[in-house]
Amino acid sequence: MEELRQDSARQAALDYHEFPKPGKLEIRATKPLANGRDLSRAYSPGVAEACLEIKADPTTAARYTARGNLVAVVSNGTAVLGLGNIGALASKPVMEGKAVLFKKFANIDCFDLEVNEPDPHRLAEIVCAMEPSFGAINLEDIKAPDCFIVEQICRERMNIPVFHDDQHGTAIVVGAAATNALRIAGKKVEDIKIVSTGGGAAGIACLNMLLKLGVKRENVWLCDIHGLVYEGRELDMNPQKAAYAQKTDLRTLDEVIDGADMFLGLSGPGVLKPEMVAKMTPRPIIFALANPTPEILPDEVRAVAPDAIIATGRSDFPNQVNNVLCFPFIFRGALDVGATTINDEMQLACIEGIAALARATTSAEAAAAYRGEKLTFGADYLIPKPFDPRLIGVVSSAVAKAAMETGVAMRPIENLEAYKRKLDGSVFKSALLMRPVFEAAATAARRIVFAEGEDERVLRAANAMMEETTDTPILIGRPEVIEMRCERAGLPLKLSDVEIVNPENDPRYRDYWGTYHELMARRGVTPDLARAIMRTNSTAIAGVMVHREEADSMICGTFGQFLWHLKYVREILARGKLHPVAALSLMILEDGPLFIADTHVHHNPTPEQLTETVIGAARHVRRFGLEPKIALCSHSQFGNLDTDSGRRMRAAMELLEAREPDFAFEGEMHVDAALDEKTRTRLMPSARFSGPANVLVFANTDAASGVRNTLKMKAGGLEVGPILMGMGNKAHIVTPSITARGLLNMSAIAGTPVSIYS
Repeated sequence: MEELRQDSARQAALDYHEFPKPGKLEIRATKPLANGRDLSRAYSPGVAEACLEIKADPTTAARYTARGNLVAVVSNGTAVLGLGNIGALASKPVMEGKAVLFKKFANIDCFDLEVNEPDPHRLAEIVCAMEPSFGAINLEDIKAPDCFIVEQICRERMNIPVFHDDQHGTAIVVGAAATNALRIAGKKVEDIKIVSTGGGAAGIACLNMLLKLGVKRENVWLCDIHGLVYEGRELDMNPQKAAYAQKTDLRTLDEVIDGADMFLGLSGPGVLKPEMVAKMTPRPIIFALANPTPEILPDEVRAVAPDAIIATGRSDFPNQVNNVLCFPFIFRGALDVGATTINDEMQLACIEGIAALARATTSAEAAAAYRGEKLTFGADYLIPKPFDPRLIGVVSSAVAKAAMETGVAMRPIENLEAYKRKLDGSVFKSALLMRPVFEAAATAARRIVFAEGEDERVLRAANAMMEETTDTPILIGRPEVIEMRCERAGLPLKLSDVEIVNPENDPRYRDYWGTYHELMARRGVTPDLARAIMRTNSTAIAGVMVHREEADSMICGTFGQFLWHLKYVREILARGKLHPVAALSLMILEDGPLFIADTHVHHNPTPEQLTETVIGAARHVRRFGLEPKIALCSHSQFGNLDTDSGRRMRAAMELLEAREPDFAFEGEMHVDAALDEKTRTRLMPSARFSGPANVLVFANTDAASGVRNTLKMKAGGLEVGPILMGMGNKAHIVTPSITARGLLNMSAIAGTPVSIYS
């Protein structure tokens, strides 16, 4: 059975690389090439202009070519992880994979270059000759000590960053993990004794990094396959190993492990025995990083040292030391400031950024990617997970800052905070668009009640509110359930941090059901029914809290049907001028934002309701710092069909024209005419706005909801909303597919003072 499983996994891996097209990379053009004019600009004669600019000023290559965002992954295949010296050609799948990681995690373009050259000096010559093509060089899987020679020559001769990831990437992640492990163990870096196995590139680089972090040279004991590296040893020595030679009569790992605080293994399987671990100090730190089988398995360690802090190189154990935590982001920061090298200060900044992120609250996105794992800072969570989207903002901006402070940045960034926001916006697609909303929300501290307060997404959003905004979350739910789920999710949120409304036992229960009965007594709700609803219906409870002004706004809908929640919002909060106008969804797409309405409220809106929807949508679009261009969409196009939707849209157009609004609108039209100016101009040369519409208002919810879901599922659209217009910002109903970040965005929308937006 095990053999069958392995064969299946092997075939799946091969299929992944072969289909639907061989390999993991392709090249795509970033500029149009659709006609003769484009061709004359992309190539002759227009390309000469860019060439001449670069000849006059070489730094402009970052403006006119892709070089400033282009990295070469270079290998000769002499030390491929877990495979050894397999040669340049066989290493290509690994290097392609590295290029994919650069693109995925940091949006860095990458060429993998497998060079059939075993001689380190000649390999260095080849790499140096490629400097005009690339913004940085990532050396990969070159055997020791050749890798030291290649890197040294390239760093001395090249004026771009050269980074040997097997050395420095591993060292940085080990440094971050060690920083946090020492904090948890209560040990000081200057006092610890370290025993290391493995005298290769990664092992030596890790020890060098630990010295930079404060470890004393005399406290480091390095062993390799021949035993301890000691003064006078001649067998299999090089200058890098010799730097860690000890003056001692001890010769074996078993002899030197006694009293060690930390074991660092980058060697091979089974090197560290349980009886050796037993000789270490209390709360030992064991980094057994050999792949695929570590120097000792975690279960073997815990059998003799239950309090040990353990890291491995494997993903099936806690604390995987994975270079992807480092290399995409250190290159991102270095490229963005035009760094000429990656120096010690940049590497130390990278370490601190990674370590600090592990100590912070885990992101909802990382929790979703690693569902089932407890991502709470501690012995089993020393470093963040690779899919934590905050890495790029935290680490890259720290690296960029260090590059500027040490004078190696050729293109310094004036506003680092804005740079970090931009990086965050590259992974949190809503970040930049939501910024005006968060800024408006910060002008007042509002109380936001979440009807489904036990939902983990709500708890994460509430925790983020506490960290990032001035608003106060109120959670409806059972305290013991909220506490248990916060602990399980690794959230620092405490019951004392927020207001809890317990439907099963709250001192305000009598007041709440009394208020609800008073509102609903003439609508068939008896006192008994009011009491039952206030015990079981969290949406109604939230509505009553807002009605009683114990909360400023409510958010509900993480489960259940939109119209069910809307019923209670209408009954409790629709008073005076307040009434649900429409639901507006912001879809964030690759080419920009697009608003869709009405996705939920009125199935077949009247012309008057359509008019309200358009006016409300314009107001909310401006809330995001955008100028509205609203298209009224229908099966009919500029009066060419006498259909129900066309008639209602034309009537709405007349009502809008009579009101002379201060925003652009046009209709009725098809979606393609709304989004393509050429199509629209051909049909209606005198159209009221130019360019694509940024708001589509539909004649029924079937069309609006269909477009919304299609954009979300097939175009990768990220939804912000739906925003319930017309309720004075007192209530918003989300949908069950919403994420924790989506709820945070909605809390910012709900947190905007009513006096500014309705």
